[in-house]
Amino acid sequence: MEWLAEHGSRRKATINDVARLAGVSKKTVSRVINRSPLVREGTRADVNTIIETLGYVPNPQARGLAFRHSFLIGMIYDNPNPQYVVNMQQGILDGLRGSGYDLVVHPCDRNNPDFVREARTFIEHQKLFGVILTPSVSEDTRLARELLDIGCAYVRIASVALDSDDHMLVSHDRLGAIEAARHLCELGHRKVGFIAGREGFRSSVERRAGFEAGLAEFGLELDDAFVAAGDYTFQSGVEAGLELLSRSPRPTAIFAANDEMAAGVMQALRQLGLRAPDAVSVVGYDDFEIAITVWPRLTSIHSPTREIGLRAAHRVLSLDGEEVQADAVTPWIVVRESTGPPPAD
Repeated sequence: MEWLAEHGSRRKATINDVARLAGVSKKTVSRVINRSPLVREGTRADVNTIIETLGYVPNPQARGLAFRHSFLIGMIYDNPNPQYVVNMQQGILDGLRGSGYDLVVHPCDRNNPDFVREARTFIEHQKLFGVILTPSVSEDTRLARELLDIGCAYVRIASVALDSDDHMLVSHDRLGAIEAARHLCELGHRKVGFIAGREGFRSSVERRAGFEAGLAEFGLELDDAFVAAGDYTFQSGVEAGLELLSRSPRPTAIFAANDEMAAGVMQALRQLGLRAPDAVSVVGYDDFEIAITVWPRLTSIHSPTREIGLRAAHRVLSLDGEEVQADAVTPWIVVRESTGPPPAD
């Protein structure tokens, strides 16, 4: 073999030798060693053949020094919904499986003045290879700039594009909210209410904008009297639901910007001796487990959070100069028993 002819059998093969003979980069060889799913099967087979022929044995300490980072991916989040965090973590773990990388998580408070500094300290202490930023942390441009400054790969998950394609995964919340409005209008509702999400979250803005756009398709406008502020929590849904249900006339349907608040609306209905959808139809957003554990089961906009996490993991592992395409996940509506035609006058 070429390498043996040049160097004899006594010198230990290096990763540079493997990469040169395989005609690939050192990063590709590292991915093969770590069983990354981001390598073509043909390339994987060629590299493994060369590794076996040369008797190359990777040195974990040398690998760490060469790459100047740990084999860790970070997830940074500030989200009031625990189910979102769990689903996102599961998706990221799905995406990292077989790659040789592990996940570490960093909860934070975006309202803390030291939030960006603390996030940077976490990244540098852990020597992270890359970071996945979830809403609403992903919406902070200061943190993205810090990541660029320290040369850390990152992916931002958000409801709209906030960065270049190679750093973004878009969930398109506006499109999901349009589907909610269309569904209610097609059922015949004309007096519709909306419960907004947490202030400062881009998803709250996008979901309201999408809902208004969907109503406009049917010649309707969202009445300010039928809008209540929420906080993406169950209790805020109860309180906002009671507020909207006290209106006279009251809305015949309510779209809450997430499932937790929608479940709160159904609790408010029960407190008033009412029931969905007989008195008021209710639609949520996310389609998390709570949507099928309440009764009646909740009509909801399905945002594939776990799939988004998987794609984000694949994306952050690919940020080494390879060309990537814009990535997006489109939500869709799942119709269940919480919605129906408006009650007869």
